[in-house]
Amino acid sequence: MNFGEILLSEIVGTAALTLLGCGVVANVVLGKTKGFNGGFLMINIGWGFAVMVGILAAYKTGAHLNPAVTFGFMASGVDEYVPGIDVNASNTIAYLLGEMIGAFLGAVLCWASYKNHFDDEEADAATKLAVFSTGPAIRNTPWNLVTEIIGTFVLVFAILAMIAGTSADGGPASLGFLVVPFIVVVIGTSLGGPTGYAINPARDLGPRIAHLVLPFRGKGDSDWGYSWIPVAGPIIGGVVAGLVGNAMF
Repeated sequence: MNFGEILLSEIVGTAALTLLGCGVVANVVLGKTKGFNGGFLMINIGWGFAVMVGILAAYKTGAHLNPAVTFGFMASGVDEYVPGIDVNASNTIAYLLGEMIGAFLGAVLCWASYKNHFDDEEADAATKLAVFSTGPAIRNTPWNLVTEIIGTFVLVFAILAMIAGTSADGGPASLGFLVVPFIVVVIGTSLGGPTGYAINPARDLGPRIAHLVLPFRGKGDSDWGYSWIPVAGPIIGGVVAGLVGNAMF
């Protein structure tokens, strides 16, 4: 596949992921919705199955949907996870660019779906920002970073283990569209409490940029002081998982 095909596939897949993922957060935290106060478990489940839809939409290109996965694959030395797609600089740029554009577009579509609720003056600025991007329950920069590194390590390592299992015959990687969503759900339910588990730089940064530029009432700042943590943490976690995966598998 060429640059354009990879780019389009990742845009569509990541847009689907972010539309549905941010959408479930909006449904739970914004007032006057049908899902209001549905709880953190509802958000975790919604994000997990949002990942499944994204994988289905971008399966032809391996459905990275996440720069941490892309960098993790590079660090692991995996070069045959999608037949016909080489791991090279051009394709990597296509993955990363598609992930960022798709994440931004998905957040814009989420805003359009909940426009009336974003304009509701009863919802505070922090709640509206939470629809788009993550934030810590207790703000502590080093430990927030550690949380994101650990959560993303689990995600990428599990995906690499799945790929290795298939290579050894009989593994579950061919069912990745079913397996990975449950990995995301268990990360959220187990490790998502401290930071809201971005575990994906594009998923956090793309919607945060959308929050910055979209017009709606009662919008506060986009918390750029925290924004580097859900970018750096997942990339570090993904690369470490790739290196460990390379050594083990």
